Amino acid sequence: MILVKSIMDKKGWDAWTISPDAKVIDALRIMAEKNVGALVVIEKDDIVGIISERDYARKIILKGLQSSDTLVRDIMSTQVYHVHPDSTAEQCLALITEKHIRHLPVRIQGKLVGVISIGDIVKAITADQKMTIENLEDYIVDKN
Repeated sequence: MILVKSIMDKKGWDAWTISPDAKVIDALRIMAEKNVGALVVIEKDDIVGIISERDYARKIILKGLQSSDTLVRDIMSTQVYHVHPDSTAEQCLALITEKHIRHLPVRIQGKLVGVISIGDIVKAITADQKMTIENLEDYIVDKN
């Protein structure tokens, strides 16, 4: 069983954030600089939303708005689902699939401690399956 905390230990416990009053262009700059696809939107130490590259593409580009004139709060997703470090990769994958999202903030006692993406989860599951296959192959070879 793969836990979120083991995924976070490998990828890092960073959580990049932005204010809802920041300009979308600033969010894009941070995402590019940090090489992430989403930022958690924080106001007064509370998670109030999440802004992703998808939000930008669908709510700025397609509507002909300007990222330099639009606030993060105007395009962020306000329904934010989160997980705990003790959540399993399977639970995360089920939530991501059911809610059609790509990023999950990780919280402990209401405090943001990291973010995992669908890519992080798939990478962890794939590595775990590869190790299982290798162990089974070694076992079969040793038995013969």
